[in-house]
Amino acid sequence: MCMMNNTWTQGRISCAFTGHRPHKFPWKDNETDPRCVALKETLAVQIAMLAGAGVTEYFTGGADGTDCWAAEIVLSLREKNPALKLRCVLPYEGQADRWSDSARERYHSILKQADSVDYVSRQYYDGCMIDRNHRLVESADLLLAVFNGVRRSGTGATVNYARKLGREIIVIDPITRNIRREKNAVIKT
Repeated sequence: MCMMNNTWTQGRISCAFTGHRPHKFPWKDNETDPRCVALKETLAVQIAMLAGAGVTEYFTGGADGTDCWAAEIVLSLREKNPALKLRCVLPYEGQADRWSDSARERYHSILKQADSVDYVSRQYYDGCMIDRNHRLVESADLLLAVFNGVRRSGTGATVNYARKLGREIIVIDPITRNIRREKNAVIKT
């Protein structure tokens, strides 16, 4: 287990999540696969350490996979720590309409328990996912990413945007579960 230095989160009270959807993982939708279970445990440890270091606000984009897992972890931690807030920043109202029944059920359960739900748009438009990802990063002091390193992906673009804005980033490799921390300075353009 990696211990978090309080100087890492000093003055930081909010965290956004980004990460891959199930089809990007070797186990796909099989959440009972030991690799998925281990990844979710690593994610839970990181979120619990952030909460223990004083991070109280969490932003999720509500995408299937990492976003929903992180949201459920925050909701579970909130049972013992009511100071924790879950904020959903969603691309459009019908985001989950084409998901499996179980994924839709999970999504709607998260929305019902969230402290706030904000939509980038009522309807889908080309670019609403990118706008959602930008709003997530802009809303938070740091970014927790489950990221396989593929830059040409929504997760990769979100990590790069966080770097551009000078956000601190915690990256969990979904396969090795290695954790990398980045302290970024704002890049002047």
